[in-house]
Amino acid sequence: MTTPWAISTLGKVCEWITQGPNPKYDKSGQDEFRVLKTKDLYDDVIHYDSADRISKNVFSQHLRTELETGDVLIAIVGQGSINKCNVFEKREGVRFIFTRALGLLRPNRQYLDSYFLKYFLQSSAGKELIDSGIAGTSGQQVVTTTHLKSLQISVPPLSEQHRIVGILDEAFDGLACATANAEQNLRNARALFESHLQSVFMNKMWKMSALGDLCTGVEYGSSAKSKNEGKIPVLRMGNIQDGRFDWGDLVYTDDEAEIVRYQLEHNDVLFNRTNSPELVGKTAIYKSERPAIFAGYLIRIRRRKELLDADYLNYFLNSRIAFDYGKTVVISSVNQANINGTKLKTYPIPTPSLAEQKDIVAELDALVAETQRLESIYQQKLAALAELKKSLLHQAFSGKL
Repeated sequence: MTTPWAISTLGKVCEWITQGPNPKYDKSGQDEFRVLKTKDLYDDVIHYDSADRISKNVFSQHLRTELETGDVLIAIVGQGSINKCNVFEKREGVRFIFTRALGLLRPNRQYLDSYFLKYFLQSSAGKELIDSGIAGTSGQQVVTTTHLKSLQISVPPLSEQHRIVGILDEAFDGLACATANAEQNLRNARALFESHLQSVFMNKMWKMSALGDLCTGVEYGSSAKSKNEGKIPVLRMGNIQDGRFDWGDLVYTDDEAEIVRYQLEHNDVLFNRTNSPELVGKTAIYKSERPAIFAGYLIRIRRRKELLDADYLNYFLNSRIAFDYGKTVVISSVNQANINGTKLKTYPIPTPSLAEQKDIVAELDALVAETQRLESIYQQKLAALAELKKSLLHQAFSGKL
């Protein structure tokens, strides 16, 4: 007969539960003194090497909270990061403290294994208990150490805890390997398409033209203020995703003059002229999904239809070759980059015949469909692996493992 697990609270089976300090940073940080923050903490790994450096003087002010091997760290302040947790292990030659966004749970080794506690906190049962004590606003959520101390946990004998941890470690090692393989396959599928796209536009047999020679002009979008509700959507830079428009997170307009002037036509190609440096230049094609106009950070390219296919242009502007050229003409400021209409018209674009452009588009469309099919398969595998991990944790803490 299985012995029932004892029920306790974390406050009774942990030697210490506390919130981190708020160390003052300075420019004299040293490699051997570090502070762990929420950004360094993940359920599968702690990024020790990325932890911020602090001075010996600052570190010495918080010696009481120096981390020891076996301490369990959990995110208790933040947005969307509450519950992340892992077990700290000392690193040779480096000493660590942690910030007030993290909580420390130091198990009493007579009763509680650190990794058993970690897996409990990562389980659905543990997360539900933690979530029940979340306070604060949606922008800044908080779990108090008082709440952590009150959480009930089933505590089997240490031998049973070690058995469960051993099973979960082995299973999660296998899941981590399978997840890494699926993620690599996902990257490979995307890289294959990017590689083919690159090769298409590097064909030296085709004449190169300036984009301005293939269009009648470029047009900036509406600068009028939009509303949360209205007659038709105003597409913005955030709506451009992977060469198409995402119709979520929309704003609207009722302004008839703006609608007449900026209403989109089928196969309009819109270029994002202002964004962060890594996103400026992303482009999307409008396929008449619904009536819409476009906002001022976008440029409509008025192409000459007898010379330039819209989908071909969209593929080109989303290629690595186009993005690399954009880096040579971009105007940058703090956290923002701009490529104006004049610069856009200088983009050199390979110009096969219109018939060849349409053949290229058909080939790329087929490759996109196959890439999306593979991505869907790998995303499903990743979701299944994540669910399997949840299931194993659930079994472990319901006595069924």
